[in-house]
Amino acid sequence: MACQNKVQDKVAIVTGGASGIGEATALLFAENGARAVVIADVQDERGKKLAESIGSDRSTFIHCDVIDETQVKSLVESTVALYGHLDIMFCNAGTLSFDKQTVVDFDLDMYEKLFAVNVRGVAASVKHAARAMVEGGRKGSIICTASVAATTGGSIHTDYVMSKCAVLGLVKCASYQLGEHGIRVNCVSPGAVATPLICKAFGMGVEEVEKTFESTSCLKGVLKLKHVANAVLFLASEDSEFVTGHNLVVDGGFTFPQSSQFNS
Repeated sequence: MACQNKVQDKVAIVTGGASGIGEATALLFAENGARAVVIADVQDERGKKLAESIGSDRSTFIHCDVIDETQVKSLVESTVALYGHLDIMFCNAGTLSFDKQTVVDFDLDMYEKLFAVNVRGVAASVKHAARAMVEGGRKGSIICTASVAATTGGSIHTDYVMSKCAVLGLVKCASYQLGEHGIRVNCVSPGAVATPLICKAFGMGVEEVEKTFESTSCLKGVLKLKHVANAVLFLASEDSEFVTGHNLVVDGGFTFPQSSQFNS
């Protein structure tokens, strides 16, 4: 793919950046002219290899567990110290619910562990990125990873659905509050895409997962990591310079209500 320089000279942080959507997006940022891409993750080996593949002059890996606000604060401060400022924050770190978690069998301890990553971690990332942008006078872009689950709900994985609904609420509040500083806050909501986490949850390989979910969308084809990464790139770039508080759904039409489909 030809370089479009969509984020030319921008400094970006990608949490959960060592694999899956984060990895695909970090690589895309680099391909599109980012001056620096900071990979933040708890997967040290994978994160370091990814940063090395981008180039030590343009990428750095920083170990960060988003559950710990101190680590998130240090991540942002280290990025600003290294590169002078922060333009893009992709709050992507998250986890899945590996238990059924129906309402009647709700495990509150498991719920709290999941919320620590998916909600507390995202909130800490938005908070400290916003502070750095405001203090640095940067009209930056903050993007959070939500999910179509926040729109559709589900018969199981109640805690996961709840966590992604919380992300949508955070984006709405943050976009409203940070607008006066020229900071845009949006989220991307992918459908089922073959990330390492989903492959692990289903006990399948990438091709098997893609085949399983191919029929769930009305759009011909298969949702891939690159499709989600391209959506994030759009929200990070000047192409979306007057877009904020938006939930960009990338699911091939999976969430289209059946009632909207007219039959002749």
